[in-house]
Amino acid sequence: MARGFILSSQSRITTVSFITRVRFSPPKSQKLIFMSTPPHFCLRLPPNVTPTRSFCCKYSLVQDQVDMVKYKEAFSKQMALAGLKRHHRIAIGVSGGPDSVALCFLTAAWKTERPRGVGQSGGFIDGLLAIVVDHGLRAESKEEAHIVSRRVSEMGIRCEIACCSWSDGRPKQGHLQEKARDMRYQKLQNICMQHQISVLLIAHHADDQAELFILRLSRNSGVLGLAGMAFTYQTFSSSMHFYDEDSKNDGILLVRPLLHFSKEDMYKVCKVGGQDWVEDPTNQSLLYARNRIRMSLRSLSSYTFKSELQAVISACRKTRAFVDQFCTKLMNQAVTIVHHGYAIIDLEILNPSKMADLCLTKFMTLVLQFISQRQRPVRGSTSKLLLEYIRTFPCKTSLTAAGCYLCPATRSKGTKILVCCSVDCPFPSKMESTFIHSDAEKTRSMPCELEQIITDGKLYSDHFVPDASDVYFLDSTSESVLTEAKRLNIISDSTYRNILLLQKDEIEYFKARIEDDVECESKDEVENITTCSNEPLRPGQICYFMSRFIVRWSLSKNIPVIPIPEKSYCDWVLEGEGWHHHPWSCTLSHDMVVEVRHMIESDWLYLAKLLNHASLDNVHQQRICTACESEQSSVNRNLYLVYLRFSAERALKLLKSIPVAARRSLPVLVNHQGLLLSIPSIGFKNCPCLTVSCIFKPRVPLGGGHSSFMQFL
Repeated sequence: MARGFILSSQSRITTVSFITRVRFSPPKSQKLIFMSTPPHFCLRLPPNVTPTRSFCCKYSLVQDQVDMVKYKEAFSKQMALAGLKRHHRIAIGVSGGPDSVALCFLTAAWKTERPRGVGQSGGFIDGLLAIVVDHGLRAESKEEAHIVSRRVSEMGIRCEIACCSWSDGRPKQGHLQEKARDMRYQKLQNICMQHQISVLLIAHHADDQAELFILRLSRNSGVLGLAGMAFTYQTFSSSMHFYDEDSKNDGILLVRPLLHFSKEDMYKVCKVGGQDWVEDPTNQSLLYARNRIRMSLRSLSSYTFKSELQAVISACRKTRAFVDQFCTKLMNQAVTIVHHGYAIIDLEILNPSKMADLCLTKFMTLVLQFISQRQRPVRGSTSKLLLEYIRTFPCKTSLTAAGCYLCPATRSKGTKILVCCSVDCPFPSKMESTFIHSDAEKTRSMPCELEQIITDGKLYSDHFVPDASDVYFLDSTSESVLTEAKRLNIISDSTYRNILLLQKDEIEYFKARIEDDVECESKDEVENITTCSNEPLRPGQICYFMSRFIVRWSLSKNIPVIPIPEKSYCDWVLEGEGWHHHPWSCTLSHDMVVEVRHMIESDWLYLAKLLNHASLDNVHQQRICTACESEQSSVNRNLYLVYLRFSAERALKLLKSIPVAARRSLPVLVNHQGLLLSIPSIGFKNCPCLTVSCIFKPRVPLGGGHSSFMQFL
């Protein structure tokens, strides 16, 4: 058992009096504090006092019961707004604190409120899984994770513990919370996929939104950032799992059903529900910005300040919802996605000169994030540069920004812009290879219910998205949001001054850290230039190249051949009724490993050489002699030459239809000696024995997936 203040309820809420006994045990290290009452009820005793003491707090049983009914009704409404129904399979991220414990309690009550279709197996509620992440950053974390797991299991919720391993060692203190958060979400997503669960509940609440607002305000975040955390958000794992090329990557739907609840509500739900929780002592450390802001906000605990701060956040969220919906509709009209991995923006449809800066910036960010598959938003000078570029009509210049290359589209006279991935930019994505799952494993996959959940959720959220006349901050910057809110009487002068003081304090406290972060991010981006490195790929494996192309290859013993016609190679096809099977000897072996990289200039020159030269180089001459049997060497040699020229001619013809800038991101297969084997996107194969497929399927879809900032009670 972890040491610290240990509080346990001696009687659940069955009488008017709520009795709590407090035993003091001096903490020897920073460990979790297990509680069953809010922290302000803790009786602090000096280290030399050990007797057990008790105190009594009076509560109204009737009022508690009424409040719990309201909490459950409010929670049920939020789940409905997210498109969730009781039969859906749901996971809960659990830390053991009052927030996640309250979420577990409310979710369990919601799941079992109407038993029909929601049963229990082995004492656990069907379709509900709690996930406790053990970060492994403290010696006591393993024991604490098991304690939390047992307490969650007592609610009737099946629980699983995910242990983190830090291959690069413990994160540095300045980035500890950020790295731990990234690791936590990665573990949560992986376990959801393992259990075929598509919905993950997170226990963020209104006080968390307030803290995030002040934090982002101090970082000069724009209106969209000040909107805080989304109510629902579709997130996509970097670890792709495909059964075949047609497999969907629907990701996980993150839902925050407690955003309308306060921290005090969390304590009350736990108290009335008779649930214990833990308090992490690191939450009191002033080393972390959120902790500093949280403590500062506690000193401004008046109802007026809290309600007005939430009103500003709500106005920002309405602006965010409007902008998101506006950009989604516009992308469907003005953006064309080409299956070779690039996009074309029609400036005449977009009409950027008539768009607000906020909408145009968000629009361009979504397009560039899709093409680059980098989820970092476009900020600062890059954002201004993009705005100036996109407003120029007709477009006559090129620009490299946010991992993308922008230029006028061919034959568009500057009315259309080509957006393609720039392989010369720092790019964090890398190719990942996974084995194809067997048919038996494929049949066990869960029927996807996420699509229907998102559809149902959009029916609610889209209905409440405001129009432009009800959006307040479309033309506001980070500096002017508060001023505009005061002008519109959303906040009072007192609240305005208090928020500015909080912002000023955090900027002064955190200024050095911000500079360090910028330096670290620059170093990280330099280290992420890995696009030119080759990755091995065996036959039958699936390769996910640059988070966009699914590539697979194999070998065939028998291939279709046809007598050589007296016409251009490009006039014939590789399949048809006139082909028959012919045994072809090939030097490519089934245990061979190929490498995948992006296309380079020498690949184009190689294709031109195959087409224009009647004879091949020594390498190919040697390959042909080895491949052909003695009595068939002449026939096979001539057939192979014709095949290469035909494949090269067809590939060059297709390449001419792809903009030069977009060709460089196409995947290419080479052997260990660097010899070009295939450019699957344009159908080139160095050997007819090769069977290669390449499908453009980005990890994150255009628009970033479903998200909603609208909530109503």
